Amino acid sequence: SVGQFYFLIRKRIHLRPEDALFFFVNNTIPPTSATMGQLYEDNHEEDYFLYVAYSDESVYGK
Repeated sequence: SVGQFYFLIRKRIHLRPEDALFFFVNNTIPPTSATMGQLYEDNHEEDYFLYVAYSDESVYGK
């Protein structure tokens, strides 16, 4: 699921608990309950890649 993907990426990049992570697919934040397969099928480009942009932000303003 997208939620599991969030967890995996947070762990791999050693993101601090006070930092928020946001994913964007086609300028939209995907639901965490969606599967990556659903996300791919609905949003892949003509080159068959799924492009995911991300942003992180400190939720405590640090």
